[in-house]
Amino acid sequence: MVENYYRNQIEVLDAHQNNLKHVNIDLQKHEITVFLGESGSGKSSLVFDTVAAMSRRELNETFPSFSQQYLPKYGQPNVGDIRNLPVAIAIEQKQLTGNARSTLATYTGMYSLIRLLFSRVGDKFVGYSEVFSFNLPQGMCPHCEGLGYVDDIDESKLIDPEKSLNDGALTFVSFKPNSWRWRRYGDSGLFDNDKKIKDYTPEEYELLMHAPKLPFPNSPQAFKSKDYEGLVPRIMRSIIHSSEGKHHKAAIDAVVTRHDCPVCHGTRLNKRALSVRINDVNIAEATQMNLVQFLEFLDGITDPLGAEIVRSLQVKVQPLVDIGLGYLTLDRITSTLSGGEVQRIKIAKHLTNALSDVLYVFDEPSVGLHPHDIELIKKALVSLKEKGNTVFVVDHNLAIFSIADHVVEVGPESGANGGKITFQGTFPELKNSDTLTGKWLRKKHSFGKVIAPKHFVDMEHVSLHNLNDVSVKVPMEIMTVLSGVAGSGKSSLSQALKNKLNGNYVDLTQKTAGISIRSTPVTYLDILNPIRRLFAKANDVSTQLFSYNGKGACPRCKGKGVTITDMAFMDPVKQVCEVCGGKRYSKEALSYKYHGKDIAEVLAMSVAQAQEFFIGDRDIEAPLARMCQVGLDYLGLDQALTTVSGGELQRLRLAQTLGEKGQTYFLDEPTAGLHMKDTDKLVKLFRKMVKQGDSLIIVEHNLDVISQADWLIDIGPGAGIYGGNVLYSGTPAGSVNDEESFTGRALKTYMAENR
Repeated sequence: MVENYYRNQIEVLDAHQNNLKHVNIDLQKHEITVFLGESGSGKSSLVFDTVAAMSRRELNETFPSFSQQYLPKYGQPNVGDIRNLPVAIAIEQKQLTGNARSTLATYTGMYSLIRLLFSRVGDKFVGYSEVFSFNLPQGMCPHCEGLGYVDDIDESKLIDPEKSLNDGALTFVSFKPNSWRWRRYGDSGLFDNDKKIKDYTPEEYELLMHAPKLPFPNSPQAFKSKDYEGLVPRIMRSIIHSSEGKHHKAAIDAVVTRHDCPVCHGTRLNKRALSVRINDVNIAEATQMNLVQFLEFLDGITDPLGAEIVRSLQVKVQPLVDIGLGYLTLDRITSTLSGGEVQRIKIAKHLTNALSDVLYVFDEPSVGLHPHDIELIKKALVSLKEKGNTVFVVDHNLAIFSIADHVVEVGPESGANGGKITFQGTFPELKNSDTLTGKWLRKKHSFGKVIAPKHFVDMEHVSLHNLNDVSVKVPMEIMTVLSGVAGSGKSSLSQALKNKLNGNYVDLTQKTAGISIRSTPVTYLDILNPIRRLFAKANDVSTQLFSYNGKGACPRCKGKGVTITDMAFMDPVKQVCEVCGGKRYSKEALSYKYHGKDIAEVLAMSVAQAQEFFIGDRDIEAPLARMCQVGLDYLGLDQALTTVSGGELQRLRLAQTLGEKGQTYFLDEPTAGLHMKDTDKLVKLFRKMVKQGDSLIIVEHNLDVISQADWLIDIGPGAGIYGGNVLYSGTPAGSVNDEESFTGRALKTYMAENR
């Protein structure tokens, strides 16, 4: 009996991954455990980087070494031991990076079944299932090659007719004189490089701009390529329709107009595929349906040849509808799905499988969801538990806490001051505890003191995406929240307002703008060079010594901090560099100090520690102080920004622009990943910004934020075609008396909880 009890627990011994302080904890299996605490406290380090990583690593090791090279790589977590560990499936908040050919139907495997259905029970037989694929020559539209759209280039924006090739007539990015792209033209021998474009003959202009790929008539010595290609087809092929286009999005948007293919009218398919119909619906029309409509379409198919296919499709579609994604259309491009939508798609997939005794690990499943949608997520999580699985959830949302069998709080603070288990018990016990979260859970709920709007921007007869002839007045110079269920039209209204403002705003909603794999807080805030200069001046040496990408790099690991040994078919062995101990710098660089610390010790500091360390140096202290204002004091100076959440990245970009008074800011769920304490801190910052004359337009679901806003515009009632209407516009307090407003109903419940 005692032995059976312990087998029902996952025992974690001496976990010291990242900031965890040698944690020992027993976690109950076959139940729901929610992990909470401040951002950066160590929740994810325990759940994802220790427990889930160990499970996935050990599962991978059961495969042959040849197969392991194709599997995801997980490092050995810093933990003494983990006992009774089930197979873990981690479902994180990540947007899909699929191309334009990847749709909801193809991603979920539904499109293969739909193609099979039309080939079997269509009103005529034109071929097997490949005939209905827009990704295969048999089915794709020959004009757009299955993309559904064509791109037109405004070639007047590619050249300056007043200039010659030598003077920079080719104005598109990466075609500057003497660049390697320019040399195909400048070194071709086909043109007079000093002749202005406006003086070209029609034949010369046609050759420069439109010539198809062809061999050079002469073999130029200075240019090694065999082929010549006109500027327009070259940009279309090698930039716009290639992965490189991701790096030149702004430049492409300035010269390209995209519209539906004039032949297939956006359906992607050829006439043969489109000629087949089931109940007077062709395959393109079927995939243009949302999931609710598609279920109705399937219900109308009675041909026994398609019975098994219909049943398989219903099994795939129904869980997606049940989890609140019924508004999505089957032809929705996957790269346009939000991280929350992707996570719910994955949850729905697991609801229908037959696996049991699995550990499911979720990363903030409530992010991006209205309180109405969260109820659907809660049902899904409970359903996974009832199938005999263990569910771990990292989240900050009060509604998610309520379904937890167990709650674990990690803290007491963030970064170096976190990493300890400060509470373990039930949710009611947490509410009565003296922990950070316990105190905030007991805090009284009340509406904020509103500021009356001074003027409005009239949005009249707006039609964009699912907004259909919507009119609303959006107040400025106050804090305005756009709310509604996921997919209701909030972001569409936000975009329409941006269009109306004609670029006169600060957009903080583009989650990955300006971020590369080498980006860190010190590089993003542009304070690394000032830090290097301080070290150089204090020690009378070159600043280059304090760059691990240059002269200051450890000679053994070349500034990586680790050495990697290739083991052929097995995982590469990654070890902390024996010479620098992972610090990435050479012994010489580390021998120089500034206020008693070497450069590696400084970059290992958190933002809060660094602000105190550099107090008095305005160039460094001021940007760090702004980081603390937006609640990012726990981030490490040298932390890779590819590891931060979308909410954290928005707040980082907000920190860059603080102090520029009189701006209009657009934010999209800036509280994502924040503890209640940090959310309160951010709301106070928003209040301060409004007092300085800023206008805030915030897409948000967090009731702690909505209740403190000056104005609320609620969109809905449903998502997709079932939304797109303004349900309420006014003060947040007024919405609780409006039965039409979903947000008003949620606020009414929220206010009744802690009076």
